[in-house]
Amino acid sequence: MRLTWAIVAGIALGGGLAWWSTRDTAEDTQRKQLRAAAARAAQAEDARPSLYRWRDAQGRLHVAEQPPKTGRYERIDREPRPGVEIDGGHL
Repeated sequence: MRLTWAIVAGIALGGGLAWWSTRDTAEDTQRKQLRAAAARAAQAEDARPSLYRWRDAQGRLHVAEQPPKTGRYERIDREPRPGVEIDGGHL
C-alpha cells in the first residue's frame, strides 16, 4: 500500500514540476506577442509591390522588378504610402 502511494505521489510531483518548468509567464507571453507583431509587419512589408533601384559600375541608373544579383540596391514602393512623407536628405 505504501509503495502505491509513493508511486502516485512521485507521478503527481513529477507532473507538477514539469508543468511549472514549462509554463509561460506574462513576460514570455508579451515577448511572443511582440515578436509575432514584428513578423506580421515584416511580412506585410514584403507583400507590397516593389521596384528596385541601383547604379551599375558605369554609374547608370537601373530600375527593375528584380534586384541585382550583386551589389547594393534600394527598394522602392510602387504604390505611395498614404499621407505626406518629407525627406530632407536630398537638400
